[in-house]
Amino acid sequence: MIDFAELLQWDRFITPSVIRVFYWLSLGLTVLLGMSFVFTALSMMAVNVFAGLLLLIAAMVFILVGIIFIRIVCELVMVIFRINEHLGAIRDRGRM
Repeated sequence: MIDFAELLQWDRFITPSVIRVFYWLSLGLTVLLGMSFVFTALSMMAVNVFAGLLLLIAAMVFILVGIIFIRIVCELVMVIFRINEHLGAIRDRGRM
C-alpha cells in the first residue's frame, strides 16, 4: 500500500499501485457509458428501427473495444515500469 511519507520522496513509483484502481474505474466508466448508449439505442428504436439497431451494434462494439483498449493501455504502463525495475537490477548487478 502507499505510505504518505513515500509520496514526498522519489525513491519509489506510485503508479504501479494506482494503475489497478485506474483500470477498474475506467472499466466501470466504459461499461456505464456503453450501457447509456444501449438505452439510447433502445429508445431510438421507437423512432427508427434501423438507426436504433445500428446504434445498438455500435454500443456493443464501443463496450468491447473500450474494455480491450483500457486493458492494453494499463498493461503498457505496467510494462514500462517493469522495464525500469529490470534495468535498475541490471545496473545494480553491474556495480558489483
